[in-house]
Amino acid sequence: MSKKNGISVMVKRFQKRLFAKNLEVMKEGYFALIAIDKHEERRFVVPVAYLERASFVRLLERSAEEFGFNYEGAVEIPCRPSELQRLMAEQSA
Repeated sequence: MSKKNGISVMVKRFQKRLFAKNLEVMKEGYFALIAIDKHEERRFVVPVAYLERASFVRLLERSAEEFGFNYEGAVEIPCRPSELQRLMAEQSA
């Protein structure tokens, strides 16, 4: 399996698990992320469309490596909240 296909499979699995766990909690078309670094933690609500963007896929890969892939609730990603906020601002521009 190529890396691109592997990422696509990972994103589809992520979407399936995420929506199965958070369907009642999140507004349709969005999911929750928690950006965590050594000193700070912050929750973000992110459009599902971002799952097709390479920068978010890389964050999800880092998250899977560091935290595993069993989520109940918001997905935790290993990055500074300010980094995720900047990335989201770039994506929406």
